[in-house]
Amino acid sequence: MDFPILSTIIFLPLVGAFFILLSKSKDNKSAKYISVFTTLINLILSLFLWYSFDNQIVEFQFVEEKVWIENFFKYKLGIDGISVLFIVLTSFITQICVISCINSIKLRIKEFLIALLVLETFMLGVFCSLDLLLFYLFFEAGLIPMFLIIGVWGGARRVYSAFKFFLYTLLGSVLMLVAIITIFWLTGSTDVTEIYQIKIPEQYQTILWLAFFSSFAVKLPMWPVHTWLPDAHVEAPTAGSVILAAILLKMAGYGFLRFSIGMFPLASEFFVPLVYVLSLIAIIYTSLIALMQDDMKKLIAYSSVGHMGFVTLGVFTFTTQGIEGGIYQMISHGLISAALFLCVGVLYDRMNSRMINDYGGVVSILPKFSLLFIIFVLGGLGLPGTSGFIGEFLVLLGAFKKNFLVAVIASIGVVLAAAYMLWLAKKVIFGEVKNDKVKILKDVNYSEGFVLSILVILTLFFGFYPEPIFNTISPSVNNLIDVYQFEINSKISNIN
Repeated sequence: MDFPILSTIIFLPLVGAFFILLSKSKDNKSAKYISVFTTLINLILSLFLWYSFDNQIVEFQFVEEKVWIENFFKYKLGIDGISVLFIVLTSFITQICVISCINSIKLRIKEFLIALLVLETFMLGVFCSLDLLLFYLFFEAGLIPMFLIIGVWGGARRVYSAFKFFLYTLLGSVLMLVAIITIFWLTGSTDVTEIYQIKIPEQYQTILWLAFFSSFAVKLPMWPVHTWLPDAHVEAPTAGSVILAAILLKMAGYGFLRFSIGMFPLASEFFVPLVYVLSLIAIIYTSLIALMQDDMKKLIAYSSVGHMGFVTLGVFTFTTQGIEGGIYQMISHGLISAALFLCVGVLYDRMNSRMINDYGGVVSILPKFSLLFIIFVLGGLGLPGTSGFIGEFLVLLGAFKKNFLVAVIASIGVVLAAAYMLWLAKKVIFGEVKNDKVKILKDVNYSEGFVLSILVILTLFFGFYPEPIFNTISPSVNNLIDVYQFEINSKISNIN
């Protein structure tokens, strides 16, 4: 394709943000229309990209390459079966956020929409970059609009949470920048495809893997560097929480696949025990913490840490089932976590409270909302028939193949997830109406019902029919595993 579709998808939101900046309507109608139209066009382009993607080819497709700084830095874009799905997810979730925030954001809606569109550009750039420095620029630039979204439009402790989010993720990424410079010194290139061919010497892989890990572990986040996430979620506006859970966390999971395993396969094998231990702690420990929460947002935030623990566990099994399960888990969590935070936002807009004990008996007052909420709760605990089941099942299947004890411990996390999600539903949806404020609540309006219904359809569709996702990712996953196995076998041969 001669048309630069990846660059168009990346920078179209930036163009939309520029037009919003120029808009002058007092009621911000033009800003709202521009944002909805821009994100809709980007979603259509992303779906077209997925439709045009050839899942029989393992090489990167739709490659765009321009020299930026001679002999050093390239503007190089390209996608494989893994990244194309995250592009579609990012475009879809941003569209959902724009629609949902139009009524919920009362202060500086124009500036909020600009920040959201700029953030979309940076997130899409992460999944398209095939140059390490370009990836780093997009990866870190996304901190700025997210910092503003939390710090300006967040809750009472928004400034504290925004700075905590910014400092944690920025400091974690400093070592990654040093590692990128080191890779350029070793290979003479920052081109990802060239580095795959050149191969990083084994004696350098361990330290470089740890440098990248320092960034991805914070961003995911893994235990014990996860403490910024609950604060960020609680203080962020609903759209900010949705973007944070559905997309920003996935950028680190994508980084593990593209860089940690892709460039440092020997070091990845060496650090498997470390990843397993941290993943299991995340799954069990944060699930127990979720059981003790009285704030709905904090409960869902801690559940996200546990679900991301399943992702890292699956990815580092180096099995087809484990890696595909980890990717599927990220896509599914992107849909379900977004829906759960939107549901909390619906209640918060009406009651100005996220406290679980302030609710009860909502099903008799908001029947439509309650039905939608229960479906997402069941998806969050991994009920068969929802997309949440398939990812966790495959991750556990891959874990059983690799390490029986690890799989058994991880399975406990499934039970704990069912416990805290069902407890949340029982306390909020069922029981008697004890709060008089609940009695006067109104059910979901048209825009809220539309957004949540779309997410329900996707959660159930991909729960019963996962084939489109597996058809897309399988060639890329198999190629990743083949490269990994070749490196491990070559090392064994050299030792013998």
